[in-house]
Amino acid sequence: MKTLTKTMKAVAISNYGESGVLKFTEVEKPKPTGREILVKVYATSVNPVDYKIRKGGIQRGVDFPQILGFDVSGVVEEIGHLVTDFKVGDEVFYLPRIIGWQGAYSEYHLAEESIVAKKPSNLSHTEAAAIPLVGCTSWDALIQRAQIKLGETVLIHAGAGGVGSFAIQLAKACGCYVFSTCSSKNLDFVKNLGADRVIDYKKEDFVKIIMNETNNLGVDVVFDTVGSDTLTNSIEAVRPSGRIASIVRVPANLEKAFFKNITIHPVFVQSGRQKLDEICKLIERGQIKPVIDSVIELKDIPKAHEKIENGGVRGKIVVKVA
Repeated sequence: MKTLTKTMKAVAISNYGESGVLKFTEVEKPKPTGREILVKVYATSVNPVDYKIRKGGIQRGVDFPQILGFDVSGVVEEIGHLVTDFKVGDEVFYLPRIIGWQGAYSEYHLAEESIVAKKPSNLSHTEAAAIPLVGCTSWDALIQRAQIKLGETVLIHAGAGGVGSFAIQLAKACGCYVFSTCSSKNLDFVKNLGADRVIDYKKEDFVKIIMNETNNLGVDVVFDTVGSDTLTNSIEAVRPSGRIASIVRVPANLEKAFFKNITIHPVFVQSGRQKLDEICKLIERGQIKPVIDSVIELKDIPKAHEKIENGGVRGKIVVKVA
C-alpha cells in the first residue's frame, strides 16, 4: 500500500519578480533526521532580505520553489534521533539559515539543532518572532565585529527600522552613548527606544552634529544600515582608528577611511544559538523589548513586502501562522 506524502501550507516563489510572485502552495512536510528539529511555526516575520531575494537581488542558494521568511517562533513538533538539547513540546525561536535553506513562510520549518534556542519566557510567539534576524544582525555587527565597549559612542542609522530599533537597545544595554538618525515623524519613537541624541537625517547634518557634540573627535562606532552616501559620509563622523559595521552591499566611497585608519566590517548575518541565548537574557531582564509595526496573516505577506519596500516601517512586521 502506497504511503501518502504529508504536506503543509506555505507561501513560496517560483521565479523572481514583484510581490505578485508570492503564491500560496502546498509542499512536502519535512522530516527531521540526525540533529535536525521540525518546528511548528506559530509566527514568522517579513524582512528586507525577503524582498531582495524575491526580486533577484540575492540569488545564491535559491532553489525554486523557494519559501522565504527568516524568523521563527514556534514549538518543537518532532526531533531527529541525534538531537540532545530539545524535546517535543519545547518553545523555541531562531534565525533560519538565509542561504541554501527554505524559509519560514510555512506551517512547519526544519532547522539544525545548533541554530535553535529556547524562546524567552516573557514573550509570546508573536513577540519572539520579531527578534531573531534583527537580534542576530545587531549582535554580529556591534558585539562580534565592532566589539563595542562600555562608555563608547555609537551612531546607529535608521533607528526606527527593524534592525536599528533593536541595535539601539543592544548598544544601550552595553553601556554606550547612542546617536541615531531617523525621519522627523520618528524622533520621539527612536528617543523612547533609548537613543541619547536623535538626528533628523532629512533636516540635519549628522556629521556636523556629531563632530560638534564630541569635541570634533567623532564617534567610536557607526552601524550602517543604509549604505551609499550615508556610509561614505559616516566616515567623517568616526574618530581616527574607529570602526564601522555595515549590512548593506550598496557601493560607497571608502577612500577617506584609509587616512583615518578606520576599520570597516561588512556584515552578513549568521544563524546561531549562542547569541540568541545571550539576547534571551537581556530580554528576560527587560533590557530589550520587541518592536512590532503590525501583525498580519499569511495571506497578507505580499502587501507586507510592498510596505517594507516603500519604507516607513517601525520595527518588524510579524506574520501570525498558528
